[in-house]
Amino acid sequence: MADSDTCKDENNKTEDEIVPAPAAFKSDVWKHFGFAVSKNAKGEKVVDRQWTMCKHCHSKLRYNTGNTSNMQSHLTTHHPEKFADSLTKKVLSVDGKGFKRLVAKLEPKYQMPSWAHFSQTVFPALYRETKERVMLNLKQSECIAITTDGWTSRATHSYITITAHVLTSEWEMQSYVLQTRQLSESHTGVNIAEVLKSAVKEWGLDKIGTRIAVVTDNASNMRVAVKEAELSPHIRCFAHTLNLASQAGLKVNAVSRLLGRVRRVASFFHRSSTATAVLTTKQKLLNLPVHKLIIDVVTRWNSSLDMVERYLEQQQAVAAALLSDELRHKSREIDTLDASDIANAEDLVKILLPIKKATTVLCDELQPTISLISPLKQMIQDSMATDNHDSNAIALMKVAILKDLTDRYQGEDEKFMQESSAFDPCFRTLQHLGSGEREDVFERKASQMQQQDQDVLPRSPHPADLDDSSASFVPPLKKHALEDLLGSSFSSNQVTGGIQAEIDSYCKEALVSLSACPLKWWRDNAGRYPILSSLAKTYHTRYLGAQ
Repeated sequence: MADSDTCKDENNKTEDEIVPAPAAFKSDVWKHFGFAVSKNAKGEKVVDRQWTMCKHCHSKLRYNTGNTSNMQSHLTTHHPEKFADSLTKKVLSVDGKGFKRLVAKLEPKYQMPSWAHFSQTVFPALYRETKERVMLNLKQSECIAITTDGWTSRATHSYITITAHVLTSEWEMQSYVLQTRQLSESHTGVNIAEVLKSAVKEWGLDKIGTRIAVVTDNASNMRVAVKEAELSPHIRCFAHTLNLASQAGLKVNAVSRLLGRVRRVASFFHRSSTATAVLTTKQKLLNLPVHKLIIDVVTRWNSSLDMVERYLEQQQAVAAALLSDELRHKSREIDTLDASDIANAEDLVKILLPIKKATTVLCDELQPTISLISPLKQMIQDSMATDNHDSNAIALMKVAILKDLTDRYQGEDEKFMQESSAFDPCFRTLQHLGSGEREDVFERKASQMQQQDQDVLPRSPHPADLDDSSASFVPPLKKHALEDLLGSSFSSNQVTGGIQAEIDSYCKEALVSLSACPLKWWRDNAGRYPILSSLAKTYHTRYLGAQ
């Protein structure tokens, strides 16, 4: 190289001015190099981009645009201690040159394993070990339920994930994500069924005489898939059901028009900084909270509820702002709400609030079981009863929500939900049902107990086998919203006439708080109800929501 690349002695350093490299230059070497500044014939300072200068020794190196290898070589040879930080930052993977160089410095005799060694040997061995352990736990479980859902990655690749849920002998819920497989074929029910059947076989879930409950969303292809895979019972995600029912109510023409008018008002204040400033001033004058209006997302029904609630909170400030001199000429095209619209908006909030609280319950629960569905569903259905004072829009909205919700749980599905609630000590009195329905549930329960007594020996542990320190169980579920929704229905210890001794004793138990953990209760009382607890475990394994 014609140009010197040798460090100058400390005492002979030049005082050349160095200009830092532009911020767009991302290489670490630019922390140690810059461009030299020289003077032209007129004595003016000029930055020479053809030469770089070392900040440590002021050596000049020729610079070819985009090539930093000669600068890296200079730093490695003459300033290795200065380049240490840049070296360690290049430790990106075991195959990286920087990492190999670092390890060679630390221990020259160490043979660095390749990435292929980890990907082809270490990780597969770890997967096989974990899979064997999970399969053993699944094999030892009395009851199994699975949840499954499809999703799309940012790269627009479609996948389907399957998760298994089991209850241990100590009534502790355990969940295992069995697989996430790419689904490149069409998302038909038949293709999804093949994935489900393959997973059941691969993980040894197809035990003789064991039913596998499946929780999915309400998509038609999922219904077909579960039927084709011959899995039962099929439980539809209740949170998704509430979303669909709410969407059905909001699609009523009169309600949709009302939301559109509120949305236009909110959009007006979001688009204009002047309108926002005027609204803030009016809020302060009226002693209202200084909150921005909310614009809903059409696919999220709860955002529509939030939008209407916020509008009602700020309606006085909104009206005052729109009538102000600053906004009056700009807001002529905005169709504000009259008294009847405000009344409908207030009723809309009252209708949707119970559904929002029910959704909150499902989100708050760490391990929601399907015993919640029947009482929550009945509570919502009761709140949708039409009233003579309802406007036409509100009446139609109630009918739409009620129809959509009722149609999704009928026949055997409805019976299964009721039976699940009967096995939850929090809802065992079934106060949300009529007396005839309650008697039917307990008769079915007695029939199941007789069958269980004939076919299966009780496998629940005796209380003597359980000490206070045994097994960590699921912490109590938080049901503050649930108590708010259903507390009045389950506040008295009413006992339903029993058919069998265990059922009679179970019904006479002290009332359990809605904030109690049903799994903990059954763990502590399984020895007293050997047959009933075995059935309860079957129902409590069923998860409430899809993934």
